[in-house]
Amino acid sequence: MALYIVLMLLVVALIGYALSPNGRAVFFKRFAAGAQIRGAFIAVLALVLIALGILIMNGEAAWSVTIPLTMIIGGCCCLLVVLLRNRIAAPQRATHPKVVLAVGAHPDDLEIACGGTLARLSDEGHEIHAIVMSDGREGGNRGVRPDEARNGARTMGIAHIDVYSLTDTRLEDHNMEMVEIVEAKINEINPEVIFTHSIHDQHQDHQAVHYAVLRAARKHPSILCFESPSVTAEFNPAVFIDITDYMNVKVKAVEDHRDQAGKRYLRCDRLKGMANFRGAQGKVELAEGFEIVRLKDSIAGLK
Repeated sequence: MALYIVLMLLVVALIGYALSPNGRAVFFKRFAAGAQIRGAFIAVLALVLIALGILIMNGEAAWSVTIPLTMIIGGCCCLLVVLLRNRIAAPQRATHPKVVLAVGAHPDDLEIACGGTLARLSDEGHEIHAIVMSDGREGGNRGVRPDEARNGARTMGIAHIDVYSLTDTRLEDHNMEMVEIVEAKINEINPEVIFTHSIHDQHQDHQAVHYAVLRAARKHPSILCFESPSVTAEFNPAVFIDITDYMNVKVKAVEDHRDQAGKRYLRCDRLKGMANFRGAQGKVELAEGFEIVRLKDSIAGLK
C-alpha cells in the first residue's frame, strides 16, 4: 500500500513537471511533435494514476490487481516506445561554453528573429542572456507582454532576461538609456557574441536598438544582426545557423506570445517559410540568417 502511494506521488510530480513551463520546454526541445508527445505523456501518466488509485482502494481482490497492473505496464511500455521513436538527439555540448547576449526592442522580437538559434546555443551549453527594451504597450497588452517574453525566454532556454518599459515606438528618445543598459550588461556578463537588430529594418525602434547596441558595444569583437519581419530588401545575411532541430521550439516560443496571436508575421507557415528560404541559402534544411557587423570566434558553427 505504501509503495502504491509513493508511486502515485511520483506520477503526480511527473505530470506537474510536464505541465510546467520548464517541462514544456524540454518536450519541445527533445522530441519531434513535442506538443503531441507531451499530451501523450500526460495521458498515459493519468492512466497510471487511475490504475494506482484502483490498487489502493481495492487491493484485496484479484481482479483489482491484474487489471490495474496491466494498465500500468501497458501504458508505460507504449509511452517508452513513443518517446524513443520521437526523441531528438541532444546536440554536442560546447567544449568551451560561451556567454551570449541578445538585445531586442519588443517582446517577441527575439523569438521571431533568432529563437531557433538561441534555443540551439542554450542546448549546446552556452549561457544566454537577453534584453527587451520595451513592454510592447503600443502593439498589445502591457500587462501581459513582459510575462510572455519571460515565458518565451524559458522555452528557448535563456538563462536570464531583462524586460524594460521604455516608450514603445519611441525608443529613439531613450538612446542614452539604452546605451547605458547594454553597457551595464556587457560589463556584468562579458559576452563573447551579441545578437541584435539590423540597420536594414523599417521599424524605427529596431533601428534605435541597433545603434544603441553598436555604440554600447563599440569595443566588442563579435556582433551579429538578426532578421525581423520588418527588414528591408537590403538585409543581406552572410551567416546561416542550422535550426532544423529547433524549428518546433522557435514556433512554440513565438506561440508563448498569446497577446499577439492572429498577426500574420507570427504564423507558423510564415516562420517556416523564412527558415526554408534561409536554409536553402545556407545549404541546410532550415536556418536563420544573420548579418555580420564583426565576428571573431566560432560559435554554433559560425566561423
